[in-house]
Amino acid sequence: MDSHEAPKRKRGRKPKPPAVAAPDNGNHDSAPSPKPKRGRKPKPPAAASPDNDHPSSPLAATVDTPDPGSSSGPRGRGRKSRRGRHELPSDADVAPRAPSPTRRGAQKAAANIKVDVPAVEPLRWEQVARVMPSMDAVVKVFCVHTEPNFSMPWQRKRQYSSSSSGFVIGGRRVLTNAHSVEHYTQVKLKKRGSDTKYLATVLAIGNECDIALLTVDDDEFWKGVSPLEFGSLPTLQDAVTVVGYPIGGDTISVTSGVVSRIEILSYVHGSTELLGLQIDAAINSGNSGGPAFNDQGKCVGIAFQSLKHEDAENIGYVIPTPVIKHFIQDYEKSGEYTGFPILGIEWQKMENPDLRKAMGMKSDQKGVRIRRIEPTASESGCMQPSDIILSFDGIDIANDGTVPFRHGERIGFSYLVSQKYTGEKAHVKLLRNSKVHEFNIKLAIHKKLIPAHIKGRPPSYYIVAGFVFMVVSVPYLRSEYGKDYEFDAPVKLLDKHLHAMAQSPDEQLVVVSQVLVADINIGYEELVNTQVRAFNGKPVNNLKQLATMVEDCNEEFLKFDMDYDQVVVLQTKTAKAATQDILATHCIPSSMSDDLKA
Repeated sequence: MDSHEAPKRKRGRKPKPPAVAAPDNGNHDSAPSPKPKRGRKPKPPAAASPDNDHPSSPLAATVDTPDPGSSSGPRGRGRKSRRGRHELPSDADVAPRAPSPTRRGAQKAAANIKVDVPAVEPLRWEQVARVMPSMDAVVKVFCVHTEPNFSMPWQRKRQYSSSSSGFVIGGRRVLTNAHSVEHYTQVKLKKRGSDTKYLATVLAIGNECDIALLTVDDDEFWKGVSPLEFGSLPTLQDAVTVVGYPIGGDTISVTSGVVSRIEILSYVHGSTELLGLQIDAAINSGNSGGPAFNDQGKCVGIAFQSLKHEDAENIGYVIPTPVIKHFIQDYEKSGEYTGFPILGIEWQKMENPDLRKAMGMKSDQKGVRIRRIEPTASESGCMQPSDIILSFDGIDIANDGTVPFRHGERIGFSYLVSQKYTGEKAHVKLLRNSKVHEFNIKLAIHKKLIPAHIKGRPPSYYIVAGFVFMVVSVPYLRSEYGKDYEFDAPVKLLDKHLHAMAQSPDEQLVVVSQVLVADINIGYEELVNTQVRAFNGKPVNNLKQLATMVEDCNEEFLKFDMDYDQVVVLQTKTAKAATQDILATHCIPSSMSDDLKA
């Protein structure tokens, strides 16, 4: 090799000539470059906007676009530059170079061209203006709860705190969810942008509809706050905005979505079925009680629960305005919450043609068949099993139990019943033995054998010889067996919970909750959550009756007939004497709850 000959550069290390700023049409003026290898074809320049005068972005007019055919570094870096990761050049990087043949469109390039930025769609300020004042009516709810202790019913559990959302309505009142203030000890409210918490008073709690009504006595709280207005029931695909104070921060949060379903929903807290909205906006813990707005800034519902499932995402539920207005008007009419009336019946669909024919229905008749009637319901006086309900308040019921709702929509006929108020009458048309009968029935709420709530009262209990007798309720089952009590509780208790009907208004399901171990109850220690059917041969109707019979017993033995044909026998004098020692050992103040002493 000649000593004066320049060393040969390694392949792939050819220096890159200086680049020039790209013109507005996206073309590049550069010296001819070697043909790239197959498979390394450079990306063509970005297409111009429709008017051919504007780049795809404001940055395109100033970004230096290197020649695809030349590379100033390793091939890996060249690939990165072709993917669009360009940098703005500095003055030291730009140097003059030989001109190249003029390409098509290059005449449009000029040194001082004004670049027009593409128009951006303006924000919908008129919609923001509607929602912003409404958001000031949304408050944060702070509650201290003290739940009952079903394992030790003579005391309560350790208190805990929670936060949720609420909003101001007319009449110096605030709405939130019932489960947000359940078993409350203290409730405080804080307005948006304020650092002061105001003590609140709970006016009414509707467990069935999961709504609570609050007020604040301090006049300072109501200054500068405008109550929300209620809108009409939205339709499918209507936009909704949920506002509240969910977990993840302390300030107000806004999520948006659309109404995806309107139907009768199962209210988890109330263990009832009422009208509800399903939306695809996120509803998280802390959103409960917050309002859902429509496009006009009016409240169309209250966020209250969401669906947590591995196959579902962003499914939230909202209490609609018909349910909210029913709750408010019920309180205003009665001075207290009286509840949503129901028909005390169980019914069956009549979709099978043979079944309809056997029941004497004509081809133009539709309805549902009554399976069972609650013995304590007023409907038991006029309705009978196997009657066919043809209509309710003049609205015909279909064979699947639905009624017309809105254009193109149908809904369960229980919606018609829930629109009524306790004590009101309804006109019902029945088919019995192929004859049509009409009745005016008085609507009411009906007591279930296993109630869904204890309405803030402490649980009832009675203790004798270490046996703790209690009343079964849904909170009791949830406390004993957790959230999945419907799967884990004893089968006989679940059967009573799902299918049993109270034969009298004061009937209760009494069980031996546990046995406080002592010498007097040796051999009975394993009795847990077993129903007490009779005492000394007399049926047990409720806990107060059992306590009275035991306290007044003068017989030699106390004999309890239990479920599963078990029997518990104790000597009367010895059992009553041992009770006081057992109470002292476990620091129990009384052998029975206060409600049983009255």
